[in-house]
Amino acid sequence: MHVAHDPAARAADSIGFEDFLKVDIRVGTVIAAEPFAKARKPALILTIDFGPTVGVKRSSAQIVEHHPPETLIGRQVAAVVNFPPRQIGPMMSEVLTLGFPDAAGKVVLVTPAAPVPNGGRLF
Repeated sequence: MHVAHDPAARAADSIGFEDFLKVDIRVGTVIAAEPFAKARKPALILTIDFGPTVGVKRSSAQIVEHHPPETLIGRQVAAVVNFPPRQIGPMMSEVLTLGFPDAAGKVVLVTPAAPVPNGGRLF
């Protein structure tokens, strides 16, 4: 799934609350982060613990400009956990880690303002 990172893009069409509830966004703690050497664009492979309900999942994330791997261990992040897994080069990305573009279009991760239990669902 390709998502445009254009901050000037128009707002999406309105949806019903039921549609929002279909997207399962959870919080998890990064337990490993390493450069994804075989990615076409600079990326990291994140291993994220979403707690006992969702478990440990992996994600390919193009976040290298603002997030060196060593700064991510122990950090909580938000991710969509109910998209089908997606093959990214030689790895299977199981969740979509969420972020917002900065003024230059580089991704800044979405994180909770205070520690919360892993697996908590966004509402």
